[in-house]
Amino acid sequence: MAFEFIDLEIKQAVGWFRFNRPPVNAVNREMLGEMIAGIEDLDANPDAKVIVIASALDRYFNAGADIEAFKAAGSAGMRGWLDQTYALASTVRAASKPVLVAINGVAVGGGLEMSLHADLRFAADDARLGQPEINIALIPPVAGTQGLVRLVGRSNAFRILYGGELVGAAEALDMGLVDFVSPATQLEDDVQTYAETLAKKPANALAAIRRCLIDGGGETFEAGMAVEREQAEALADHPNFEEGIAAFLEKRKPIWT
Repeated sequence: MAFEFIDLEIKQAVGWFRFNRPPVNAVNREMLGEMIAGIEDLDANPDAKVIVIASALDRYFNAGADIEAFKAAGSAGMRGWLDQTYALASTVRAASKPVLVAINGVAVGGGLEMSLHADLRFAADDARLGQPEINIALIPPVAGTQGLVRLVGRSNAFRILYGGELVGAAEALDMGLVDFVSPATQLEDDVQTYAETLAKKPANALAAIRRCLIDGGGETFEAGMAVEREQAEALADHPNFEEGIAAFLEKRKPIWT
């Protein structure tokens, strides 16, 4: 598929997905469809072992929805928008590979919400993040309320959503909104380095960890254990488990399939 608003690149087994709709990466319906397709493309590509969501623009990670898309939307228009945004959240959460995020510049609205459904978020030290939907009398519509409360906890989610203000990278780190902060000029290199370490690990075990934490983490403890049981049993039948045990006992590096 040809993309107009998304750039895809694979470097050393790391699949980079970059927003590219100048001047601020505001998301319209066409771009939203490409965002879903771009994640699916990298997830299906055997050359990409890890997915990184980033921006091709220097000052903006993503400015959220193009407000023009909401003019005279009403509930029917919003329903169609939500069908797409929820599909985007589900696509990120369903990916079989680790999903990382490299946040530079301004990250607000839907773009930031997309990152909530990823595994780990890296931010540039000059990044500013927020969910300003309250200022147009809306709530984050990319499953953002649910992703946010699970990530930062109830109190911090209220602070972010009620305030509608942007926070700096250091405060975002304290809240748990991001996991790592890097100098702006070093951000992509740091993410690439970390992603390459993941790309060398057994892909099936990484996928199992995602399923346990994403699918099981929002369930009751007993339901989460059922997800864990299913994944552990499947891993035990995979050649990688036999290879991992053999490599450990023989004191050598494993060769994963």
